[in-house]
Amino acid sequence: MKLGVDLSTYLEELEHGAVYYQGNNVVDPLDLLRERGVDSVRLRLWNDPHSEDGTSYLGGGCSLDVVRRTAALVMAKGFDLMLDFHYSDFWVDPGKQMIPKAWRGKTLGEMVDAVYAYTRDTLLSLRADSLLPSYVQIGNEITNGILWPVGRLGEESDSVRSNYDSLCALLKAGVRACREVAPSAKIVLHLERSHDQAVYQEFFTQMQAHGVDFDVIGVSYYPFWHGTFEQFFANMDACKVFGKEQMVVEMGYGFTLKPYVLHGKDTRLVVTGDLVDRLPMAERYPFTPRGQADFVRDFLALAFEHGLSGVYYWEPLWIPGEGICWASAEGQDYIGESGKSTANEWANQCLFDYEGRALPALDAFTNK
Repeated sequence: MKLGVDLSTYLEELEHGAVYYQGNNVVDPLDLLRERGVDSVRLRLWNDPHSEDGTSYLGGGCSLDVVRRTAALVMAKGFDLMLDFHYSDFWVDPGKQMIPKAWRGKTLGEMVDAVYAYTRDTLLSLRADSLLPSYVQIGNEITNGILWPVGRLGEESDSVRSNYDSLCALLKAGVRACREVAPSAKIVLHLERSHDQAVYQEFFTQMQAHGVDFDVIGVSYYPFWHGTFEQFFANMDACKVFGKEQMVVEMGYGFTLKPYVLHGKDTRLVVTGDLVDRLPMAERYPFTPRGQADFVRDFLALAFEHGLSGVYYWEPLWIPGEGICWASAEGQDYIGESGKSTANEWANQCLFDYEGRALPALDAFTNK
């Protein structure tokens, strides 16, 4: 079973002086990950993560240049690469799929051409530097479609959501470019809501009915949103009918619920006591360093038992620090989420604590 990590913010961490420790010793976290059997790195790609005046949207600033530099760094350490095309200038997820600034106003046909050309040009650029990925995601958490409103799935009709024709045309354009430039790469279609069998059966039935060519069912699994182990693996087992590999391309669990302090104030975290209060497994896996380690160890054992071909932990190195933000004000404006704190809200899910010290879960994250 392939073990991976998403390190999309790693260069931004280094540029802001992040230091990682094992005990009292400064270490290269990439070496620690390799020693524990991690063999793949996932990187997200945003089309143009800058405002009109050139200000970075932050959150890793995941431009092609950042991806290229990070890929060169990790591939030199022996990791292979999963490239996650967001087809947006900033974060996308089931609640938002923003059209890139340069593609606004395009028709469906023009958008199909844009997806093909952008995917092809990106992969050609990486190929020229011997940085082709082994896995390519055509979109990120596309449960409700991509490039809204053009590729957005709509209301149900006869128990199937509308607009699959448009969504599949866009996906096929990205797949076609990948097959031409990186024919050995495996194509991943990535959904969240990984406890919901009805959604997965509908989506992948439609993918096959529309002739979308792909290799891997990719999923996000965060138990505070996506249910118990039992619910998750029941869905994965039901999806075996599609005859595809299955990978968890995002997962995470917290080592604390205590916020870190920045500029004299407690920071806001995404995963807090309110979420955990509704989490049945929190008693078995408390949000402590040991609870996080037990969660990782048990989940990986079950993933291997159920025949998953890979698991990727999301942003294990995204520790807090001055200038480490999930978004700039300009980035928030682009996705319509202005007014929130911009500090790193995910730091309590890392495999290193707030001071950069390796946590027990890192040792649990070993190859099976």
